[in-house]
Amino acid sequence: MSLAPWKSLITRALHKNHSLVYSRYLQLATVRENGLPANRTVVFRGFLEDTNQLKFITDIRSAKAEQIAKQPAAEICWYFPNTREQFRITGELTLVSADSHPNLQAARIKMWQELSDAARLQFAWPNPGEMRVRTLEAFTPPAPDSIQPVENFCLLLLEPTQVDHLELRGEPQNRSVYHRKENQEWFTEAINP
Repeated sequence: MSLAPWKSLITRALHKNHSLVYSRYLQLATVRENGLPANRTVVFRGFLEDTNQLKFITDIRSAKAEQIAKQPAAEICWYFPNTREQFRITGELTLVSADSHPNLQAARIKMWQELSDAARLQFAWPNPGEMRVRTLEAFTPPAPDSIQPVENFCLLLLEPTQVDHLELRGEPQNRSVYHRKENQEWFTEAINP
């Protein structure tokens, strides 16, 4: 598989926006079982080595994980304020849990090891989405092992099939759409903003 032409544009945008801690935050939309959209903010964790897949993390106990298991179609929307550009990336999500995708377990473990202690600790908290636990002790558990992920930790990968890149600077603005063909090659179209 060849690396996509849009990947360098995202890398450049990240570099030019690196002074903004929130430039790694983006919105991920999935589809609920009832067909309604579900949208939330997630943190970009890089690209899976030698691929075009974007990496995120999630908890297998979350509603997001359940939605992805039933309907892997998703779209992200990512805005970079310093460069005034937006990326909308459509594709399919892969949920890499402790007992799935044996070929991706090394990437899951590596992602766990790269997390901060505070990020790992959240995976030892009570189940997300359930009634609030009232004891402080439930949110101050012992630190999980920094080498071996907890069972509920998942690596989440987005395999893009289309990327819509809008540059909001300039008159007129520039917009390009990147499509992935059946043979995995990408082609680009300049379209009206």
